[in-house]
Amino acid sequence: MTAAALLNDLKARKFKPVYLFHGEEPYYIDLFGNYIENNLLSDAEKGFNQTVLYGRDTDMITVLNAAKRFPMMSEYQLVMVKEAQDLKWGKDGDDDKKGNDPLLTYLEKPVPSTILVFCYKHAKFDKRKKTYKAMDKNGLVFESATIYDNKVPGWIEDYVREKAYRIQPRAASIMGEYLGNDLSKISNELEKLMLNVQKGHEISAEDVQNNIGISKEYNVFELQDALAKKDPLKANRIIDYFAANPKNNPIQMVLGALQNWFTKILRYHYIGDKTPSNLAKELGVNPYFVKDYEAAGKSFNVWKVIEIIGYLREYDLKTKGVESTGNTTDGELLKELVFKIIH
Repeated sequence: MTAAALLNDLKARKFKPVYLFHGEEPYYIDLFGNYIENNLLSDAEKGFNQTVLYGRDTDMITVLNAAKRFPMMSEYQLVMVKEAQDLKWGKDGDDDKKGNDPLLTYLEKPVPSTILVFCYKHAKFDKRKKTYKAMDKNGLVFESATIYDNKVPGWIEDYVREKAYRIQPRAASIMGEYLGNDLSKISNELEKLMLNVQKGHEISAEDVQNNIGISKEYNVFELQDALAKKDPLKANRIIDYFAANPKNNPIQMVLGALQNWFTKILRYHYIGDKTPSNLAKELGVNPYFVKDYEAAGKSFNVWKVIEIIGYLREYDLKTKGVESTGNTTDGELLKELVFKIIH
């Protein structure tokens, strides 16, 4: 089940008796857990029918005793275990010759008036376990997986679209590049951003700069543009800005972005069908950016791109102290690198 479909079911009050939200990305675990906690019961019902426990402060017997109760003057009762990765889960029936695993016994026949929720964060639940299979069979399991960096701009576009906004592809890419793939952090920044722009407005790179503080002129995408045009003056102005603002523009992030960009340029050269739609698909980019890769492909032939990727690896090692002179600043390293890329 997709995240959107699951949220729609929760809003429609189509509940399962057991939920396991697990995975390395906490955003969706928090989203679904908070929604159930805030909306399953009315304020009047919560006093008698809502139990919130924390994995490290409780045990499975306490959880199950709470789950086996019946609601008072309410259709449901909620038992929620937050930080469930810290809970001692027992033997899973594997080492108990009598098969007397209380959790497994409950999961095979859960109380229908209890909504039992496990929020298992920062790790995947072991899918080989009998308890996992029982929760998947008689309840609902949702894995909140880490999103790949190249998928973040699309996620941002979908997020703002659901809020009745639009965002320019470049603005979404700038945010994704600078905020990383932490969806909670991204959603918080987007919420603050949308408070300051008119509903239905198309969010621009300028809006991102004014409200989040990411420069629309001095960023990795503008550096890539300067390199593609072989414009050393613009490239060095951007690097000077990066050097003056190292917290927001760490050299490791810049090198990583350039590595990803030149890898895609290399891939561009080996794609036979260079129609815009096929390039967008093969490169995994928004069609808006295809023209940028076409321009970069003309500026850097295959052999130059291979050489540049070698430079990027070399300078990545230098930032880690390997083959470094010791006194060279990050800004100086980037200027050396830019000179080699352009020339």
